[in-house]
Amino acid sequence: PVALFLWMCGGAFALLPIVAGINSRPTRIFWGRGLTAIFYAGWIIALLWLVFRAIRAVEKRMRFWAEQTRSLLGKILVPIVGQSLRLAVPLLGIILLLPLLKLPENWMWVTQKGVGILFIVTLSYLIVHGINAMQTALLSRQRLDLPDNLSARRIYTQVSVIRKVIITAVVIIATGSVLMLFDPVRQFGTSILASAGIAGIVIGFAAQRTLGNVLAGIQIALTQPLLIDDIVVVEGEFGQIEEITLTYVTVRTWDLRRVILPITYFVEKPFQNWSRVSTDLLGAVVLYLDYQAPIGELRKELKRLVESNPKWDRKVCGLQVTDTKQSTIEVRALVSSTDPGKLSDLRCDVREGLIEFLCRNYPESLPRQRIVSEAPDEGIRHRRKSKSASTAEGREHERGPKAPGIHEDQKRDGTGS
Repeated sequence: PVALFLWMCGGAFALLPIVAGINSRPTRIFWGRGLTAIFYAGWIIALLWLVFRAIRAVEKRMRFWAEQTRSLLGKILVPIVGQSLRLAVPLLGIILLLPLLKLPENWMWVTQKGVGILFIVTLSYLIVHGINAMQTALLSRQRLDLPDNLSARRIYTQVSVIRKVIITAVVIIATGSVLMLFDPVRQFGTSILASAGIAGIVIGFAAQRTLGNVLAGIQIALTQPLLIDDIVVVEGEFGQIEEITLTYVTVRTWDLRRVILPITYFVEKPFQNWSRVSTDLLGAVVLYLDYQAPIGELRKELKRLVESNPKWDRKVCGLQVTDTKQSTIEVRALVSSTDPGKLSDLRCDVREGLIEFLCRNYPESLPRQRIVSEAPDEGIRHRRKSKSASTAEGREHERGPKAPGIHEDQKRDGTGS
């Protein structure tokens, strides 16, 4: 760029006096004015190229400095300034070159509209780039891989939803601005505004669902009933919030399926949020054992199992008899962990360890069904004896008690006769 700029400057200083002399003569050459315009255009292009390369080098240094600095303001503003300078050079070049081209009126109209569209697109791009840089700077200090990441998930959710709202608004405004550059579209917009009564009602009904989704997204960003990476239960599915947009929410289930729900679902319907306040969770392991199960030994074994397991967060560990049934007792072991995945694995490990401990040391503690049986001969004799005894007792009951003195009266009557 420097060499080209110097060549163009040298050529211009050397040839411009000659071209000026040609133009001042009565019989001037027709291409003299065009040659002058070419020199000016080349000089401007060389200068702009030089400035563009210099700004590009400065932008790289600014971006490197922004990545190294700890200042939040520096991380946001420096990339935006560098990008703005780099995009301003082509626009400036087009504006400076247009008067030198001497285009026809029709071509000049098209060129002016194109420059206007390019300016609107560039400005919109800078705004979107600034929003993305702001999001990167705000989220660079937040970590989602920590056990206690509630604050980070709140910031992630707010920044993500607000960024999408702003970008959507910028795209809509930019599209409207581009269309308003053309007179037919502007007249159409004026006619719509003139009949705003009926048109407003129609547009309101047509955009009701869209506006409802946008307002629901803003409401979720402000009230935060759910956050990114929250553990939820929706529609009978247990999963994790993977993405929150202006129109839908993606829930990743435990088997890696994706459940897509409209964002208004989380405003209008109830759902379970397992990590709303804290990521700490409790899990129960239920065993049904015999009444002879050694509860004290089970508590010691549970303590040993969780202390040797890295998935336990060292907060909750307990074992209790929670119910008694006809032939078994219900024993519940309660443990805690930092997230649902670890809690599920910890429950399985505890369940397997307790069952193995009982089978190895106390097999009589496992559930048993008690059935009492007798020898066949003894059972028959016992039933016969019981039957004969009950029959004799029944006959005595039917005859009733003997009347005292009956035989003595009969004897006296026979003797007297």
